[in-house]
Amino acid sequence: MSGFKPGLLPTLVVLCLLPLLVWLGFWQLERADQKRDMLDRQAAREVAAPVAPGQIEKLEDPAYARVYLQGSFDATHSFLLDSRTRDGRVGVELLQPFRDEPSGRWVLINRGWLPWPDRRVPPKFDTPDRPLKLAAWVYAPSGKPFLLNERMAEGWPRLLNHVDVEALWQLLRRDGVAYELRLEPGPAAYRADWPITTMQPQQHLGYAVQWFALAAALLALFIYFGVHQARGSKQ
Repeated sequence: MSGFKPGLLPTLVVLCLLPLLVWLGFWQLERADQKRDMLDRQAAREVAAPVAPGQIEKLEDPAYARVYLQGSFDATHSFLLDSRTRDGRVGVELLQPFRDEPSGRWVLINRGWLPWPDRRVPPKFDTPDRPLKLAAWVYAPSGKPFLLNERMAEGWPRLLNHVDVEALWQLLRRDGVAYELRLEPGPAAYRADWPITTMQPQQHLGYAVQWFALAAALLALFIYFGVHQARGSKQ
């Protein structure tokens, strides 16, 4: 085309960047759909009938299922999930084994967030020593996080940098339910305002618009530069 001469280097740059920018836009649209699905499932489970601990592993998709429990905590073995933040403050999440008496199953319950401002002093918490009736929901992460160090600290309470439920049951030598249960707000809970997702669907849509806008701007500049170069070569 005599009226369009962008040159080799700009062409190579556009061929590399334009597909990437378009892919990033569609990826953000896909993430928005995933977040909408998560929120819809969570809302549906809130009004669904609760399940017993023994039914959790029989569900095709147990995420967000509500669970009613009746039993006692194991105060001897507590886990502290490190580097959890709330309102800009650093802390931990407290996880403890709980034996459900009706089903006879052990479950791992996350009782919520605790502040830990001074690393030299262990975080303070207490454990109810009486039988309890609790409501919780199943937390099923979408994938295993990337970690440079998966080692646990020694002693009790034991500090963790991520929760591998099956590994914790092996450590305790117990046959427990293979999912973390997150406690609903109540007398046995600490700060239990669990975010379903850290980013709303609308935010993903905003990022998608930005990526598509960058792709459009890159293409427009490429066309403008090519036409301008062609006109300059004719003079």
